[in-house]
Amino acid sequence: MKVLISAYSCEPGKGSERGVGWNVVREAAKYHEVWVLTRPDESKEAIEAELASNPIPNLHFVYFTLPILGGLWRLGSNGAMQIHYYLWQIQAYFIARSLHREIGFDVVHHVTFVKYSNPSFLSLLPVPFIWGPVGGGETAPKEFWQDFNFRAKAYETARIFTRSLGELDPFVHMTARKSAIVRATTEDTAKRLYKMGVKYVDILSESGLLAEEIAVLNQYPIPAQQPVRFISMGRLLHWKGFHLGLRAFAKANLAEAEYWIVGDGPEWERLKNLAQKLGIAQKVKFWGRLPREKTLENLKHCHVLIHPSLHDSGGWVCIEAMATGRPVICLDLGGPAQQVTADTGFKIAAINPEQAVDDLAKALITLAKDSELRIRMGQAGQKLVRDSYSWQVMGKCLAQVYEEAISLQNPKVLH
Repeated sequence: MKVLISAYSCEPGKGSERGVGWNVVREAAKYHEVWVLTRPDESKEAIEAELASNPIPNLHFVYFTLPILGGLWRLGSNGAMQIHYYLWQIQAYFIARSLHREIGFDVVHHVTFVKYSNPSFLSLLPVPFIWGPVGGGETAPKEFWQDFNFRAKAYETARIFTRSLGELDPFVHMTARKSAIVRATTEDTAKRLYKMGVKYVDILSESGLLAEEIAVLNQYPIPAQQPVRFISMGRLLHWKGFHLGLRAFAKANLAEAEYWIVGDGPEWERLKNLAQKLGIAQKVKFWGRLPREKTLENLKHCHVLIHPSLHDSGGWVCIEAMATGRPVICLDLGGPAQQVTADTGFKIAAINPEQAVDDLAKALITLAKDSELRIRMGQAGQKLVRDSYSWQVMGKCLAQVYEEAISLQNPKVLH
């Protein structure tokens, strides 16, 4: 099958959007002939180096950038990046139309950005179109805004406003209407797609791990029982909810326990001050930003992941933690809520901050005191990751999706 993939972000060896782009196109090329539309300025050098070392005969890259304002994305602001992305999508259509006349694609797939509120003009091509998985429909519950400073509230307000504008964009509705298959990362995004008129949405994670990575993470030993060590990993942003983790750890008041926080960001000082105010500074270690290998090395010395994010579309750290056999405590929101099950951790309802902190603390106490439960949940998490979050498994499923897309005339939910 001849497949065209749009991957604005795509780079080997990376996480987030670039990792999603690269892993999807590589897995798709195991089953079909794949052409990829992407940018030369972000990742071409890394892609070409990887293909020189590990050739993939069925994978072809078509690099292009805007003839005018091509470097707009380099300005560093989110607004400039979004304008560049939108204009790039328009140009992608004309590049794709010309390629289609030459090659004759069987199916077209939009991969990155993983965002439902921007259109993909490739849906205009006269071939079955797959949209996603796309995310971005998640919102921090209003009850939790009371903990945000002015800048954080402004960010959340701007995010909701921008998303609402996207939902009014007729080209976004066109993309939804012309999609043979629509895939979303979370229930929240699916609900917003349904409001836009999409009849069926498949919900699945954007995140995955290589089988080789899973095998290595599966070998991580469980550390000695005392002290029980909790860990949070990620950028220190207001919506990551690490302030809730600190408050829950203080409330749990565990005698033999530590809390490690790995990451850097604008909430650094606030979180350190909060730890001091709560009287737990001597039990909390802030590691700052570390390379992925060092971060995972720290995970090796911990027992439980705390990930109280308020609107994550993905949740890579949850998958990594489960692969190492660590239970996960998260809020019942966004991507982590799709990934974590009752067998692999605790999903805490997010009604208001006080309730969430109380319930997070109870989960911390339960896991701190029950080593057998930690082991059972850890083993269940490892099985879940092997069965559902291996890129190889996800790629095999995607190959079937392409075949199904061709046979469909209308959007359809996939089970």
